[in-house]
Amino acid sequence: MRSTVGTLLWRVALGALLVCGIGLLPWLSHTDPARTVLKARSADRDPSPEVLADIRAQLGLDVGPLRLLGQWLGGLPRGDAGRSWISGAEVMPGLLQALGISLLLMAVALLVAGCTAALLCARTLRTGAPRRTAGSVSAVLAALPEFLTASVLATVVGVQLGWLPALGWYGPRWTVLPALALGLPAGAVLGRLLGDLLPGAFAEPWALAAAARGLPRRSIARQALRRCLPGLLPNLGLFVVGLTGGSVAVEQIFDIPGLGRTTLQAALAQDLPVLQAGTLALVLLAAVTTGVTRLAARRLVGPALRDGALSSLHRPRPPVRRRPHLLYGVTLFAVVALGLPRDPLALDTTTRLQPPSLSHPFGTDALGRDMLARVAHGALDTLALALGISAAALLAGVVLGLLPRFSGPLVDTVNALPPVLAALLVTAVWGSGPLTPALAVTAVAWAPLAAHTSALLRQERATLHLTATRALGAGPWHVLRHELLPAVLPPVVHHALLRLPGVALALASLGFLGLGAQPPSPEWGLLLAENQPYAERAPWAVLAPAAVLALLGALAVTAAGWGRRRPRDRKAEESVSQRSPRTSELVASR
Repeated sequence: MRSTVGTLLWRVALGALLVCGIGLLPWLSHTDPARTVLKARSADRDPSPEVLADIRAQLGLDVGPLRLLGQWLGGLPRGDAGRSWISGAEVMPGLLQALGISLLLMAVALLVAGCTAALLCARTLRTGAPRRTAGSVSAVLAALPEFLTASVLATVVGVQLGWLPALGWYGPRWTVLPALALGLPAGAVLGRLLGDLLPGAFAEPWALAAAARGLPRRSIARQALRRCLPGLLPNLGLFVVGLTGGSVAVEQIFDIPGLGRTTLQAALAQDLPVLQAGTLALVLLAAVTTGVTRLAARRLVGPALRDGALSSLHRPRPPVRRRPHLLYGVTLFAVVALGLPRDPLALDTTTRLQPPSLSHPFGTDALGRDMLARVAHGALDTLALALGISAAALLAGVVLGLLPRFSGPLVDTVNALPPVLAALLVTAVWGSGPLTPALAVTAVAWAPLAAHTSALLRQERATLHLTATRALGAGPWHVLRHELLPAVLPPVVHHALLRLPGVALALASLGFLGLGAQPPSPEWGLLLAENQPYAERAPWAVLAPAAVLALLGALAVTAAGWGRRRPRDRKAEESVSQRSPRTSELVASR
């Protein structure tokens, strides 16, 4: 009982600390808000100390952190989130309008995700057997991050084919492409999870007895689906958190005036009152969704879930014969090797926006630079940074995983923060720059590794050989150094390596949003962003980096899936997958 109360108090303290951190953003910011406001309102005015001091007094930045936090918290119950530093308008009315647009978009995206998962699992529901082709299709769809799917849909369907509008928010037709960009990857992951669970449900004794008695297949399938739902509902909360982060990029690409785009623009402009309110709304949305899905899971199962009486489903897997991740890895290595000898910064204005040819296999960009060279050199920068982040996340994950009572609530809190939201907070404090994506992704990348470490540690401490070692007089440090760490480190290091492509995709997504490297850097996300305006004239300038990013995403998903088929410790791995399957399979991005 005391442990439960302590954990609850720790969770409450974490939530309060997060809210207070959002409220203190104007005080925590290392950039001068007065200069930002002066530049936005009157760019020609000289930023003299007197002028800046007058602006700080108008904004109320000289009252001190505690009073600043008290004023912000005191205004929220009255619906007063302050006024925009840039436009001077009240924050709350515009924020509520943007929130309504984002909620509508996410609702349609969840409908798309449900339909996608149903189509991928349709044959399994009819026959009870897994469908390998559906697994391949879902792996490809799940490999695509939202910003990449949105870029391809906007370029191909919206611009090249002209079937649907690609910009704005004026009616139902303008909802289709953004909802597809958000819903298809999430639906593919849901389909993969449900496709793994359903064969185990159909193989349970109740299903076999129902089939032997001649009950209709539809009734058995309906009960099997209900049997799998409790395990999927907590993950649905994580998917909505992922949709919250992905909607920032999707709204930016399709020029949708939603909450994500509003918050992103406020972060880039250092309009901190709008950023505070938008960030708080995103955090509360993620927290409410996670709580509702957990409550729904308990209502579906009742005491069986609470008391642990409901056993986990057995997930049969066919023997692995193909290794597509090797093909993806070799192809990616070949692209990098062919492009490294080329100069990524060489300008040739006579060859602007040239299509792919023998001299330029990926074509050229708007300045005549070779796209193959920029993609290859961007791979080195992105993957090297991802490797450093993975090493830091591994160290933090192992250290915090050894303290499960401390890190457990912290992991749940961090899982509710998409990398994009963390990047917005980092941007508010440090400003946008090359270190912003690294800090943001590192802040959330350690959580799955800490959960994995805690699960392995819990199982290892229950083994007989460890009990015997303690009985012989071994101390805690000896047990940790010679027994626990050698058993825990190899699978966790393997887990961190499998997450390396996902970390690179998260970095690319933040670069695409303008929160990372700046031109002329060949960073992958920046390549996609700077060539997006030329999608109609030169679609190859967008599709070339998009194809490489999709290749990296396919490598992340297939390598993680192959690694899970050969686990060192299956029981601990299943515990991690139940905690956060989307985090285990994809990134951290989203």
